[in-house]
Amino acid sequence: MAFLSSVLNPPRYGYEKQEKLYIPTSAELIREFLFRINPFLTRHNWIVFFGWSTTLVLVFPLYLFFTHFFSWHLFFVGFVYSMVILGTHGTIWYHRYCTHRAYQFRNPFARFLVKHLVVKLIPEETYVVSHHVHHFLSEKPGDPYNVHGGWLYCFLADAIHQPIRKNLTQAEYTKVTAMLNHTGVRLNSYDQYLKWGSVCHPFFTIIEFAFNWAFWFALFYLLGGFALATTIFGSCGVWGIGIRTFNYDGHGGGKDKRKQGIDFDRANLSINQLWPGLVTGEWHNNHHLYPNGARAGFQPYQLDYAWYFIRFYSWIGGISSYRDYRQDFYDKYMTPYLAERKASVRSLTQKFT
Repeated sequence: MAFLSSVLNPPRYGYEKQEKLYIPTSAELIREFLFRINPFLTRHNWIVFFGWSTTLVLVFPLYLFFTHFFSWHLFFVGFVYSMVILGTHGTIWYHRYCTHRAYQFRNPFARFLVKHLVVKLIPEETYVVSHHVHHFLSEKPGDPYNVHGGWLYCFLADAIHQPIRKNLTQAEYTKVTAMLNHTGVRLNSYDQYLKWGSVCHPFFTIIEFAFNWAFWFALFYLLGGFALATTIFGSCGVWGIGIRTFNYDGHGGGKDKRKQGIDFDRANLSINQLWPGLVTGEWHNNHHLYPNGARAGFQPYQLDYAWYFIRFYSWIGGISSYRDYRQDFYDKYMTPYLAERKASVRSLTQKFT
């Protein structure tokens, strides 16, 4: 596991100084971002450039939506697609499967369908490797989106903190590919990694995105013309920007916002927020408590659309197995908490009677 402490490419200002987290200035963050996103400095920057380009290009359909096709009906459609459908798919695919292997697909075709269930916006490599590090070093120096670094530190993390190191040994690179070999991503050989600085190859990544976008744009066009297509793709751009802010909010903005009876993982500042939980199933404190679980909504009000999809897909045969820790959660945390609270109320009642 110590390998996870050094698998990512550190920023030039470093993660820590004098054994404490170094919090860079906004100017340092911007300079590092511009350095990392420039593919003309080194082709190793291609994946950062590609990740931000595929998000920013969606500003164009968003502009068309607001200037040519705006209606409240379409606005609602785009809102639901970005907030609920894209967000839930991110939880299902990138979070619970690609990173934590909380469930297993029956076959590669079942995996392919889920992988391309929505407009694709994030290369798996960008999310998976760094998210393993986040769990290993949560809120410590080296956590790629450490909430104590501030909002901009988290927002630009995919460019300046999440890419893998560019000088891994062959043995280290093999460990990295093991984090992604179940996702269906075409992996680079070690020589290709040295050339491109990434696990995925730019050619195959671009081709995959192109076919995914072409399919979904054509389908939305057939269903509702340019109005619907631009609405959906524009809303994807909103999600692509918004998701970069999630971890900062999901860890309380660096403040302890955990609540008794709701947030039981006390090893970090993660919280179960109502909005991300209700619209995508991302009950973040529960997830940190059981990272490889296919369910994160444990309490009755904690809706979990990602879990509902996993159960449905399992029922129709697409998923062969999954991990569900709800009973363990109640046995270890919720039931003892309720019993303790009941005893405390009883004690207070007896004291004043």
